[in-house]
Amino acid sequence: MRTITTLTEALFAKDGDAPARVALPHTWNNLDGQDGEENGSYWRGIGSYHIALPAPTPGCRQYIEFRGANHVAMVYCNGREIGTHRGGFSTFRFELTGAMTAGENILTVEVTNAPSEIYPQMADFTFFGGLYRAVNFIEVPDAHFDLLKCGTSGVFITPHAAGLVRIDAFPINGKGCTVSAELCDAAGNIVARGEAPAKSHTVLKLNVEAPHLWNGRPDPYLYTARVRLMDAGDEMDAVTETFGFRGFHVDPERGFYLNGKPYPLHGVSRHQDRLDMGWAITPKEHEEDMALIEEVGANTIRLAHYQHDQYFYDLCDKAGMVVWAEIPFISRFDPSQAAHDNTISQMTELVAQNYNHPSICFWGISNEITIGGETEPLYRNLCELNALCKRLDPSRLTTMAEVSMVPMDSEHVYITDVLSYNHYFGWYMGDVADNGPWLDEFHKKNPDRPLGISEYGAEAILTWHSAKPENHDYTEEYQAYYHHEMLKTFAVRPYLWSTHVWNMFDFAADARDEGGCKGRNNKGLVTYDRKTKKDAFFIYKAYWTAEPMVHVAGRRFADRAPGERSVTVYTNQPEVTLLLNGQPVGTQPAVDHAAVFSELPLRDGENTVTARAGSVEDTITLNGVAQPNPGYVLPQEDAQAGNWFTPEGGEPQELVFNEGCFSIKDKIKDILDHPQAGAVLRGMMEQAGVGGSMLGMLGGFSLQNLLKMAGKNLPAGAAFFINDKLNKIAK
Repeated sequence: MRTITTLTEALFAKDGDAPARVALPHTWNNLDGQDGEENGSYWRGIGSYHIALPAPTPGCRQYIEFRGANHVAMVYCNGREIGTHRGGFSTFRFELTGAMTAGENILTVEVTNAPSEIYPQMADFTFFGGLYRAVNFIEVPDAHFDLLKCGTSGVFITPHAAGLVRIDAFPINGKGCTVSAELCDAAGNIVARGEAPAKSHTVLKLNVEAPHLWNGRPDPYLYTARVRLMDAGDEMDAVTETFGFRGFHVDPERGFYLNGKPYPLHGVSRHQDRLDMGWAITPKEHEEDMALIEEVGANTIRLAHYQHDQYFYDLCDKAGMVVWAEIPFISRFDPSQAAHDNTISQMTELVAQNYNHPSICFWGISNEITIGGETEPLYRNLCELNALCKRLDPSRLTTMAEVSMVPMDSEHVYITDVLSYNHYFGWYMGDVADNGPWLDEFHKKNPDRPLGISEYGAEAILTWHSAKPENHDYTEEYQAYYHHEMLKTFAVRPYLWSTHVWNMFDFAADARDEGGCKGRNNKGLVTYDRKTKKDAFFIYKAYWTAEPMVHVAGRRFADRAPGERSVTVYTNQPEVTLLLNGQPVGTQPAVDHAAVFSELPLRDGENTVTARAGSVEDTITLNGVAQPNPGYVLPQEDAQAGNWFTPEGGEPQELVFNEGCFSIKDKIKDILDHPQAGAVLRGMMEQAGVGGSMLGMLGGFSLQNLLKMAGKNLPAGAAFFINDKLNKIAK
């Protein structure tokens, strides 16, 4: 019989340090990967783990399983090299049998997250190193299901909505054995069974009468398949897999359909890291994330930008989430053969290891990979990945997340079954009102291409507040305004097959330093520690949930001077009554799930503001003050956007805009069309890894918007110096 022992501690050392005992899972970047490169502390290199193994059982075979080791893991048993795995997010196993002894056995694992040909090459999140997911010691009889088949269980379930179930099982040393299968419903009743002589590839076909469908959030019904390898009545090995019957398709005019009915997909993207833990999280953190995603009312999750823990995919199955799963083919394309091969291996493992999950409907092949420009080798790599997905799993659809500047008629738009764009109109560029017209234009030009929005968002840091929020002020109020406008935009465009907020949670991005917060992307609807739901969270809850709710926004914007005393209430009820210090102020209809009460007559000092909507109410405390609280305003020296920049080693300086000369306010196309100005721009952008073809895609945007996106990929003060050089060039 198979036994699994989870290994929970190791001796760990890095960079010449003395070994120290650590708990598994473990990452060495849980602190330095979130501090904003304070003193260059974000460490990327080789960490070594020494793990004591249980004594082997005579007559059994031993395997070691890693659920995630980032990026490359080199494995040794008792000093003997066992194997190397390249890719930081998938399960992988090696057999240890021939290297083990009857006495003490030591597993040594060298893990590196240093830059290499492994994807991701570059991305806006921290690459946490280490054995950050579970490590398991597995023993099986000589006859067993193949543990080396791409990190899978060796059993694949293909259900069809009509009730047919195909089981593909891959036994090892199964001569003379039988493969048997039982299918059980959610109550444990056997609904189908069958068996066949064991072959290296054994196929069973069973039928379930009138199957209960997996129907997303309303009814995520799951069946269980127990597949056994039997020898003369004795069970040698067994695998249990859950699965669901469901059918789906995407219509370019009406969006996503589940089991033949319209099922509009609205949801969030998720990164897996947690404050002070990095990626080394436990089932408790996974469950907490899912509970918050369920609370906000999402019915789909984009699990970005890599393969997530199997435990979370299981949670998605049980919660009825429709999932987009993807590999980290992101941001920077490496044309080398080794990098190409890594995309193939990571995609193969993603599809194979997640084949049985009914929640997964879409395989994502890349994210913003054209940032460096569109090239023929990149196009071929993407086409190969798409074909690989269709060959490994023709039952699901392929997709990709395009960077905003990819032209509407680019050949990249037509690679996958469906596609989505990452659009940040209203944050990195343009205005939030630009989103609707862009979507309509694309849909008009490509009426047969199912279109979605894979990322959109704005940063909010709980410290900053404003009664008149503006783009890039990092206030909670601007984020709330932005997301409310996006929801209005989506509500009247049913052709969108999905929308995914970027992001459900704040996450570590050690290269970032903006908005007065180092090492973090603050676009989450919930804070990095999962303790605070930002106001924008409740806009989505109002739109996406049916259970009565009401939320008074602005509780952290507590000090209110005259001119700052309006209050916004979000609700899924038809109207809201507001009370100030227990006395009614008025009742208003909730227009687009919001009611605004202007300039409340606050008294000096503390006031209670209560909103009632149907059977629910919410109360906050506001302080009436004479003057605006300056502590709510992001200091100029911490802002990333504005009319000033800080040269390296210098003080903030005002930008100069000489009449008749170029500046960062000019459109990129106009700058590139001028020989002298274009040379200045190309030279500086090369340092940020932005290729010439990408600059061409960005032609209609101002250089100032590009600088916001490039962020810390540019040298300190780059924006100031570019503007200074351009200001000396006459148009």
